[in-house]
Amino acid sequence: MTAQYGPHRWSAGVHDDGRNAEHRGASFLVRDLTGARFVDCDLTGVKIVDSWLVGVELSGFVGGLSVNGVDVTAYVESELDRRHPERVQLREIRDADGFRAMWTELERLWSEATARAEALPEELRQERVDGEWSFVETLRHLVFITDSWASRTVLDDPAPFHRLALPQTAYAPADAAALGMDVDARPSYAEVTQARADRGAVVQRILDGLTDQDLGRTCSRTPAPGYPEEDRAVADCLAVVMEEECEHLRFAQRDLAALERRP
Repeated sequence: MTAQYGPHRWSAGVHDDGRNAEHRGASFLVRDLTGARFVDCDLTGVKIVDSWLVGVELSGFVGGLSVNGVDVTAYVESELDRRHPERVQLREIRDADGFRAMWTELERLWSEATARAEALPEELRQERVDGEWSFVETLRHLVFITDSWASRTVLDDPAPFHRLALPQTAYAPADAAALGMDVDARPSYAEVTQARADRGAVVQRILDGLTDQDLGRTCSRTPAPGYPEEDRAVADCLAVVMEEECEHLRFAQRDLAALERRP
């Protein structure tokens, strides 16, 4: 096969509070933005001039990022690939066996991460580091990813969502509730790992029976209400599942390292 399955970008379930576009095209002249936080924002085309960027941290989908006239995008991507070779493995998938091998590697890496988490007390597994999702919340989000991009699309299940599934921050809470998700739930680590194991078994069953011919099959059901109404191939849906697993593993490893440094 010649197709390549790798990182994807999509948007869905945007929580529109009537102010989403109020700063589009805005100029901030001599403004103090110390400590400002931008979450799930579209910063396409943003230009920062004659400003102080000290201790700034960026994460997300990055393309065409220039710092003082130097495009650093390729450097950032290559460094991430060096630190996380599973990203390269994902991009190089060409067939059903490639997806199976990718899932095996992800299960191994997540097993290592959960072992680290289980060495911590429950309160640290529930703690957010610098405002990011806690380890438990990250696992809840991956339950949502499996429900939406594997069960609902590939398996065509119209209502697969676990009560503890946690959609992306921009997904309207009322829409999540209508699908049976309790975004305000505070489950234990044990409860979430059980849901996570159940969803992992769903992915494994799909992969066990997957053939190269299946990869091009069209999935007509959207991952969740609010996503663009368009056909998606099985391969693309599975690639999203595995990309999310890769990226959230990276975030989890980063935050686990911070929690492990606690006295």
